[in-house]
Amino acid sequence: MPPPHHVFLDPDGSIGSWVFAVVEAPTGVVYQQQYGGTACRQGEVEGFLVPLHASDALAGLRDLFEKHFRGSGTWNYTWPDEQERARLRDLVEQIRYWTSDGQTDEPHPLKLDAARIHEADEAWIPVLTPDGPGLLLWPNSD
Repeated sequence: MPPPHHVFLDPDGSIGSWVFAVVEAPTGVVYQQQYGGTACRQGEVEGFLVPLHASDALAGLRDLFEKHFRGSGTWNYTWPDEQERARLRDLVEQIRYWTSDGQTDEPHPLKLDAARIHEADEAWIPVLTPDGPGLLLWPNSD
């Protein structure tokens, strides 16, 4: 098996505003992302990339992580506050993931992956998609 290909998402910040889901799958392509606000963590996930339209949800996610959490990331945060968890869950569920069974296209809301919520950080949210587990990514604010 050849080594994986590594793709760094928006390494110089020139793409502008974007939101992607990377669905975890053995594709041989590993996406790398800076996340965690000013903590500037580096993450990688193997899978396939799905572009998403989420301007309203993205504004809410930025507000949550950049203002509420002050842009310093939430690494290993346990999300003990139900209001914070509910806000994150609601913002994630505003994002529609279009999938096709080969005959029809249907939008489905993303779901926060509650079993992996401890991994949630700015620009790096574990989600469940119709195609399997993945990560919700957007430009890190650092």
